[in-house]
Amino acid sequence: MRSVVLAVSMFALTGAAHASADLVKKYNCVACHADARKMVGPAYKDVAAKYGADGGAAEKLAKKIKAGGAGVWGPIPMPAHPQVSDADALTMAKYILTIK
Repeated sequence: MRSVVLAVSMFALTGAAHASADLVKKYNCVACHADARKMVGPAYKDVAAKYGADGGAAEKLAKKIKAGGAGVWGPIPMPAHPQVSDADALTMAKYILTIK
């Protein structure tokens, strides 16, 4: 029984992570961001390292995804993405915070 519960849990976590990676591609975040290297914007691993200890980071980052931001990572602002749903923005933010 434990192995069934573990297998289902692993599938759920892997599926959610895969779906989140698909979302950052869907909304073209990969044009400016990558998991491990700085491009136009910071690497996701750097975002996770900076905000990972903040319990409210996912919600804050989701708001930044939708509203845009400037000055935190350098002079190039991140444009607003109002077309991203609140749920998708939060899912992507949670995903980004898991990248090491």
